[in-house]
Amino acid sequence: MIKTGAEIFVESLLKENVEVVFGMPGGSLLPIFDKIHGSKLKFILTRHEQGASHMADGFARSTGKVGVCLATSGPGATNIVTGLATAYMDSVPVVAFTGQVATSLIGNDAFQEADTTGITRPVTKHNFLVKDVKDLVTIIRQAFYIAKSGRPGPVLVDIPVDVQRASCEFIWKDIVNIPSYQPVFKGHQGQIKKAIDAINKSKNPVLYIGGGVISSGAEKEIEILAKQADIPVTSTLLAMGAFHGAEKLDLGMLGMHGTYWANKAMQTSDLIICVGARFDDRCTGKVCGFAPNAKIVHIDIDPTSISKIIRVDIPVVGDAKNILTEIIKEVTPRENKKWLAEIDAWKKEEPLIYDKTKGLKPQFILEKISEITKGEAIVTTEVGQHQMWSAQFYKPAKPRNFITSGGLGTMGFGFPAGIGAKVGNPKKDVIVVAGDGSFQMNIQELTTASLYGIDVKIFVLNNQFLGMVRQWQEMFYGKRYSQTCLRKNKNCPAICNSPSDKCPVYVPDFVKLVEAYGGTAQRVTKSKDVENAIKTALAHKGFYLIDFMIDIEENVLPMVPAGANLDEIITRLA
Repeated sequence: MIKTGAEIFVESLLKENVEVVFGMPGGSLLPIFDKIHGSKLKFILTRHEQGASHMADGFARSTGKVGVCLATSGPGATNIVTGLATAYMDSVPVVAFTGQVATSLIGNDAFQEADTTGITRPVTKHNFLVKDVKDLVTIIRQAFYIAKSGRPGPVLVDIPVDVQRASCEFIWKDIVNIPSYQPVFKGHQGQIKKAIDAINKSKNPVLYIGGGVISSGAEKEIEILAKQADIPVTSTLLAMGAFHGAEKLDLGMLGMHGTYWANKAMQTSDLIICVGARFDDRCTGKVCGFAPNAKIVHIDIDPTSISKIIRVDIPVVGDAKNILTEIIKEVTPRENKKWLAEIDAWKKEEPLIYDKTKGLKPQFILEKISEITKGEAIVTTEVGQHQMWSAQFYKPAKPRNFITSGGLGTMGFGFPAGIGAKVGNPKKDVIVVAGDGSFQMNIQELTTASLYGIDVKIFVLNNQFLGMVRQWQEMFYGKRYSQTCLRKNKNCPAICNSPSDKCPVYVPDFVKLVEAYGGTAQRVTKSKDVENAIKTALAHKGFYLIDFMIDIEENVLPMVPAGANLDEIITRLA
């Protein structure tokens, strides 16, 4: 059957079982949008291309499916770069399609031309420039396969407008074969045997799990191994919700704002079994001082991640679920009473606490969200202090119930990601936990939530600062609050280190703003009103915002200072 490139695009996405596309039209995409019109392809019109890329990301993280976004050439394409970089750093399967000027104009600085493949090459798993309509269907098939197989990641397909108009026979092949791309799924038996021996001989083992456990669907295998060999489990930010074994084995998050006991366990361990994590600097602290007495087993499908940052003793390349299944068969069941007692003592020594007597505390709000939803809600976050409080105090009941930008730390991610998550999970409660600074970075997507009736709940933890930067300024820069106060205006003194009641009124008024977008909102200033406000929001049909006016100078603790060892952890300030 003869079809135009635009028709091939739409038909191919339907055959890939794409449920929804997020994006915006433009001149170089007119043929495609003409064919989307009236087709079975569901399209959500966003108000900015960055919002579209984060929505595709949130959809993918929350469902395990490939997220799809579409943007025009030039500025449309460059606007999705941050979203692609976010997905790339966190190994999220997204396929982004961009329009491009006609092939005859490429390289001539044509109107709305940008070297999209060149710009996005460092932040995609792979990208394509389609030069012939005959290649389009094959490239689309390969894009989806590459995005979701092996270590997942974003793939970009750049389609010139003349390719969209050109015609050829549409031939769909069910099997994708890329000779140069063959991910390894089964681990080397010799390396697996070494890992089993190391686990059986260890005295103080720790399972260190990352987002790869969720990508692989290996949560059950982690739980079995942990219980079978009595191994405590610590999670990266992206692995929150992946472990639900015995409470005594759950160490929570490790690293810069991880628990005291998780970091102490890592530094005291004699064996670290790393599964689907990459030894990010926020997890290791000072590399030369990381886990000085530990032998390290590293299980990962991406061979380039192994020994990239931390030298490992036993590398095992392959799919986590497959490899853990093999390990479980041979690991000796046992108890680690002495090791777990030592960890329990650390838990009692430095628990996660906060002062409940002063002001509205963000930790209290997150505890209430967790208690009311029982961890069943999907929580997406922006980036900053509220993100770390969420990781510490929200207890996701399932994998894919906690979604956040880890590697890139993208402010402006959480709200559009929450929209994408709700589109992918219409029957689940979706809560966006945002800082007042981050929320404003993609605030225009309130229109998307309003017009499409996307029932997200937005809980803004409003401290009227760029909170995490302010915290660093307080702790390491003599409380010199340079350009972090979001109330600062032209009448403020040049130097101000002490917020007070005399400070300017905060702008914008989030309650009025949300009402202008057609939503419902309220402001909460007292702890006694938190529970009822959350329940009211969750019961409301339609998007709802709560502006929580939290303690301005509340800090995220514990904290490992940059460049310090994990056990050089600050648990309280004088």
